[in-house]
Amino acid sequence: MAEGMSRDQLEVYRGSWAKPSDFDVFWDQQVALVPEETRYQLVEKDFSLDGVRCYDLRFQAVDGSEIYAKAVFPKKLENVPVVFMFHGYHGRSKDWTDLFPYAATGHGVVALDVRGQAGKSEDLGVYKGSTVKGHIVRGLDEGRDHLYFRKAFLDVYQLVEVVASMDFVDASRLSSYGDSQGGALALVAAALNPKINLTVAIYPFLSDFKRVIETVNNTEAYNELFRYFFLRDPLHLTEEKVLDTLAYIDVKNFASRIKGQVKMITGLLDDVCLPSTQYAIYNNLGTDNKEHYLMPEYGHEPMHYEIKDYVFNWITGATIVPK
Repeated sequence: MAEGMSRDQLEVYRGSWAKPSDFDVFWDQQVALVPEETRYQLVEKDFSLDGVRCYDLRFQAVDGSEIYAKAVFPKKLENVPVVFMFHGYHGRSKDWTDLFPYAATGHGVVALDVRGQAGKSEDLGVYKGSTVKGHIVRGLDEGRDHLYFRKAFLDVYQLVEVVASMDFVDASRLSSYGDSQGGALALVAAALNPKINLTVAIYPFLSDFKRVIETVNNTEAYNELFRYFFLRDPLHLTEEKVLDTLAYIDVKNFASRIKGQVKMITGLLDDVCLPSTQYAIYNNLGTDNKEHYLMPEYGHEPMHYEIKDYVFNWITGATIVPK
């Protein structure tokens, strides 16, 4: 196992840094900043396809940034269930052709480009102080209200609200799905918006920052935390203050807010998002309707042997995986 924690220890591990007492109040206040109605643009693409409709979706975030997502719906726009799909750190939404299979089952797919990363969504945020490298530490010097991921999480909430408001969408059948950063955002989507009733998260990122520091998990995904201390505070005199601030974007702290169904997949050899940080999410979930699937030979890598087929079945109710 990549980090040396036993299976028995993992089964009861809930994290190494306390959830702030005002965490839920803080996020309820943040969600209240989103307008009840958001103006959006849904512009159809001409792909000459018979069975699906494809759109560029754009809306304005709370801070004025233009947020973009790909949207694919079945040809018949009536009572459409929707899956929200989120991508990995620094990346962008999947290609259009990766989204089409869901439309074949009558589902819509909305794939977000996370603000300021490799896709088309803007990030108009202004961050004082050091950013050093990466998005986790962006805004850290100013405090929780200025964190980059606070804004990104609000984008996720607002996206769900926008799509749920569309008159052809079945707002009672919404799900979220992603891996790594995408797994974190899928969980946050369900934590902030109870309209999400099923979440599939594969090796989710952004969890248990204290554990990341303790284990010196200086992999590419979390390297910015170590660069921050290396360049700004090599004696770690501000570590507690940093962790107190990051606690407001720590996905394990969102877990108790999730009441819908959750399915998580963890590779026990994961040296990027350590298994303990993923168990900290799972063990704090606020729902009993949850399942944790373990892959002992896998790390933070593409998962083979029909894993995408299983996820497809869970979300759509299809039965394409042989029993």
